[in-house]
Amino acid sequence: MPIRRLVLGLALLCGAAGAKAQVPLADFAKHVQYSSVKISPDGQYIAADAVVENRRILAIIRLADMKAVRIVPRGDEVVGFIWVGPQRLMYTVGTPIGGLEAPSPTGELYFVNADGTRNDILFGYRAGKESTESNIKSLRPENASAYLIDDLRDDDDNVLIFVNEWKSTAEATPPAVYKLDVKDGSKKKLFQSPLRLTDGFLADHAGSVKFAYGVDVDNNWQVMYREKDGGEWVNVFNGNAVQGRSTPLAYDRDDKTVYWSCYPEGKAGGLCSWTAEDRTLKPVWTAKDVEMDSLITDFDETTIVGVRAYPGRSAIGVINKKTPMIETMSALMQQFPGETVSVTSVSKDGKRAIVAVYSDVNPGEFYLFDRDNKKLTPILKRTDRIDPAQMASMEPIKLKSRDGLDLNGYLTRPLGQEQGKNLPLVVYVHGGPFTVRDYWGYDRDVQVLASRGYAVLQVNFRGSGGYGPGFEVAGYRQWGGKIQDDVTDATKWAIEQGIADPKRICIYGASYGGYAAVMGTVREPDLYRCAIGSVGVYDLRLMLTRGAAQRSTHGENYLKRILGDDTADLAARSPITQIDKIKAKLMLIVGGQDEIVPPVHGENLHNALTQRGIKHEWLYQRTEAHGFYDEKNREDMYARMLAFLDANIGGKTESASP
Repeated sequence: MPIRRLVLGLALLCGAAGAKAQVPLADFAKHVQYSSVKISPDGQYIAADAVVENRRILAIIRLADMKAVRIVPRGDEVVGFIWVGPQRLMYTVGTPIGGLEAPSPTGELYFVNADGTRNDILFGYRAGKESTESNIKSLRPENASAYLIDDLRDDDDNVLIFVNEWKSTAEATPPAVYKLDVKDGSKKKLFQSPLRLTDGFLADHAGSVKFAYGVDVDNNWQVMYREKDGGEWVNVFNGNAVQGRSTPLAYDRDDKTVYWSCYPEGKAGGLCSWTAEDRTLKPVWTAKDVEMDSLITDFDETTIVGVRAYPGRSAIGVINKKTPMIETMSALMQQFPGETVSVTSVSKDGKRAIVAVYSDVNPGEFYLFDRDNKKLTPILKRTDRIDPAQMASMEPIKLKSRDGLDLNGYLTRPLGQEQGKNLPLVVYVHGGPFTVRDYWGYDRDVQVLASRGYAVLQVNFRGSGGYGPGFEVAGYRQWGGKIQDDVTDATKWAIEQGIADPKRICIYGASYGGYAAVMGTVREPDLYRCAIGSVGVYDLRLMLTRGAAQRSTHGENYLKRILGDDTADLAARSPITQIDKIKAKLMLIVGGQDEIVPPVHGENLHNALTQRGIKHEWLYQRTEAHGFYDEKNREDMYARMLAFLDANIGGKTESASP
């Protein structure tokens, strides 16, 4: 047995002999210390985004002596990075205005050397204004956002980007594609996208952009292809919501075969090969019940060897068994049984790699892997505040909806009560509701609830992503309808299985989940004792006029497709119009800076409840957005939520202490 498994086993035995102190809420509320780690192409450095003094910065570490330099953006936080040369990094920043795990990206591109020198903005609205290097002072600021297409593996001097100008929808032009010099920011325009609304591009290994893909104003999917630079663009795929958005993902090593995500008939999803000669999608991996999640490449980072999917726990679909990557991953999975193992980046010679290991109880650890001697060296943990031995296991579940649809989800019971029955239950509804799903893995909110004695139920209701286009379309115009029925059916399943105490059930969620939480108390007034709605939608009529999606024609059309535009019907499916049906206790959480779901949703419901004299918990944070980002605010939110749950379905008020 590996040493770390032995230690974990001993920790569990010690926990059985004498209960450990509760994990402080402050530890759960802490930002992930290191969310991403990548090795340099020359294998001499690693880069990581690191939280220092409550800000996410970039740390670059020289492996020879583990000396580090810190790159601290002025007033911003690092939101992404990639090596673009042997010792050259590109990174992006965001403005911390609250919400989720990452601040709002500014659209700028920064570049820095591994030793911390030549750190500057080479694209964006501040380019040139804050430049310090003499060779880039000629750069002009641009009111636009840039996105990476390809780091050009065999070109250390340039990258491919596409640029969206900051203009209104009516004035917007298709994005332009450029080759950008990573040293001085000079760029050469290559072409304008053939699609006005472009989601992305794909280049071959020679750096020639061959594919462009995106939606039209009616949200139909299009993929365009050209045989050579300067060639004519032709449409090679059209798809609607039912057919799915088949997308070219990567060229194989031969630069002829292209791998696409695809949706073969009778399957939830798959991976298909495509060539310019026959232009037909040919399945190479399929699954009946789940889509692929990501590609797996060999150590050359060009040969496609498999896919990762999440039917329940993480699983690998092998395309080519006899490859160094598959052999290595098989050995690593034996070393870390029950955990997800992923090779996240590789040096250009393929001899060194970063390996990430994570699970439902383990937020994640990063290792340096040396292929020559097969040595695995621990480097960093995503967080050192969380002890896996104190976390609760997440178990995949399956059930049938009332109309016979297969539903998947997860059940987490408190540590020490893995076979527990008649437990207080929190039904935790994910956001979206479309394209989003719950995954097996460490979930901060789930573990907070389980650590205080609550079982947690998650269900991927119809409309959720990852289970095929048909499953997603089945949720269209079903807000408050069949989607809500799926959540109800999962809750009743937990009761029928003896897991949940039918008198101690609360429903909780954020964004769409906030809507579903409150709507659940409308549709099932006797099923839930309480509900917590966080940054939720409570008036579907407002969704057609207020929020981020209404700023574009395709956004408006999308809302009409998934919601409908009959205001009387939308009112009938809105919690705010049916307050009198609610028996459960309510808690509302709102961020004053929320642009995705404007705070007026929560404020209007709060005011309506107050006018009727209905007592409820109200948590409003003026500086937060679509989810609480500040650690102290998040800790306070957890304490308030737990106190609310304890008062209604728990009975242990001391569990809310931080």
